Amino acid sequence: MTTASETQRIADTARAIRENIQLAIVGKDEVIEFTLAALFSAGHILIEDVPGIGKTTLARSLSYSLDCEFRRIQFTPDLMPSDITGINYYNQRSGQFEFRPGPVIAQVVLADEINRATPRTQSALLEAMAERQVTVDQDTVRLPTPFLVLATQNPIELEGTFPLPEAQIDRFLMRVSLGYPSEDDEDAMLERFEDADPLGSLQAVASADEVLNIQNLVRRIYISPALRLYLVGLIRATREHPDVELGASPRATLGLYRCAQALAGIRGQEYVTPDDIKALAVPALAHRIILKSMARLRERTQESVIAELLEAQPVPV
Repeated sequence: MTTASETQRIADTARAIRENIQLAIVGKDEVIEFTLAALFSAGHILIEDVPGIGKTTLARSLSYSLDCEFRRIQFTPDLMPSDITGINYYNQRSGQFEFRPGPVIAQVVLADEINRATPRTQSALLEAMAERQVTVDQDTVRLPTPFLVLATQNPIELEGTFPLPEAQIDRFLMRVSLGYPSEDDEDAMLERFEDADPLGSLQAVASADEVLNIQNLVRRIYISPALRLYLVGLIRATREHPDVELGASPRATLGLYRCAQALAGIRGQEYVTPDDIKALAVPALAHRIILKSMARLRERTQESVIAELLEAQPVPV
């Protein structure tokens, strides 16, 4: 269990990063909180929404808030796997093969418009996201820590895109959507961006070592046995729902568990509550389930199924 001072340290670090991001992002407090939960639980996040909403701005503002090595990959149909992982090339001067690292070998990686690359190129991220390493020819290269992939995609435009395979989607801890801003937030955005783009002036407020320490601390946040059973019951219910073809995986169970610990720490709590799990259920589980074709014809959505399961699952007192 974390002590009061350790929990306060998690909350203070999260507050510093959140306030820095909010210099560039107006509103969207919940999405920022979820993004920090993914970071502190060593997970990856998929930001899915229509163009112009601020997906890339959110990813860049988080990366600028961390004193970490940042790389951006603009996914296009002609992108090759070696463009991501790197290559072994022959150095004529030294007469030896040398490794030239690709952009995925960084601490924070922005995979912009990830669904525009071919499945072969998308698969280059699988090993990196799951095992924190890449294999080039016969050599295995460990990735630096912390390692976070922030991917964006447009769910509306389908021409020239390739849907992410289920194996890759399951490696994203959460899928979030920003949505359109409210009237007041949009007015505040115009006022804030009137003179200059605040994104360019963001300074790092947390080091890589601090992020690693926070990731270790959140694993010690207490979650009661009854709440663990509640979480497991929710996951198993996704596999038994009549409208679901394929339920959430054990990776989803562990991911939701870690993410709930991180969210509790961000909120300054020394233990996880049912509300933490409820808040994370849709972003952490909805993208991991596959609905039956008849359910899709009835216009059922993954989010509505998770919401229905939350209503039906008895909450421990």
